[in-house]
Amino acid sequence: MTPGIIDGSESTGHPAVDAVLQALANAATLAPGDQLAEFEAAHQVLQETLASIDR
Repeated sequence: MTPGIIDGSESTGHPAVDAVLQALANAATLAPGDQLAEFEAAHQVLQETLASIDR
């Protein structure tokens, strides 16, 4: 990941992806057991975002 995106100084141009990147950056501070839910949520959002490209 590009450090500028994580710290909010740059955007991917897609709000949902930006939110996922921020959530993943925040998850890095959580206990490993708590990170799993964040990773699963991020995966779901990214799958939905990619699937919507063809629509």
